[in-house]
Amino acid sequence: MAKIGDRVPSVTFRTRKDGDWLDVTSAELFDGKTVVLFSLPGAFTPTCSSTHLPGFMTLSGAIKEAGVDSIICLSVNDGFVMSAWAKDQMVEDEVIMLPDGNGDFTDGMGMLVDKRDLGFGPRSWRYAAVIANGVVEKLFEEDRTAPGDPFEVSDAQTVLTYLEGRAKDAA
Repeated sequence: MAKIGDRVPSVTFRTRKDGDWLDVTSAELFDGKTVVLFSLPGAFTPTCSSTHLPGFMTLSGAIKEAGVDSIICLSVNDGFVMSAWAKDQMVEDEVIMLPDGNGDFTDGMGMLVDKRDLGFGPRSWRYAAVIANGVVEKLFEEDRTAPGDPFEVSDAQTVLTYLEGRAKDAA
């Protein structure tokens, strides 16, 4: 499981842009940048669509003002699904929708969970992270012992509160 101080996994993501395939590496996304990454069980799922993604979209300006270069939404879905979900949720440039179709990044973070009982197969555990220059600075992982699909600490407001405190400490 990822810990503070760990480097993010080095993987290549198969993404879609303007109808074409575009490979993007972890290094391109994280090196030399401060990034907020949030990961969730799946596109089009209830909490992910009604609260988790919309929260980061709404607070994206404030998060970026707190010193963040980009906000990434990661899910163990393919590029077609993530593109369709972005369109459905009217995501523009406030959040990067990143497909981890094979779960390689998620597995490398130690966040791959088995959701076969729901018919989902392997998915990501719900979490958020502040990543500075490719290294995990802060992790907001939901309680793995809680029943169901907890959503208590990986929300946009919790991440923003941390970032504001971080900025205050740096001043």
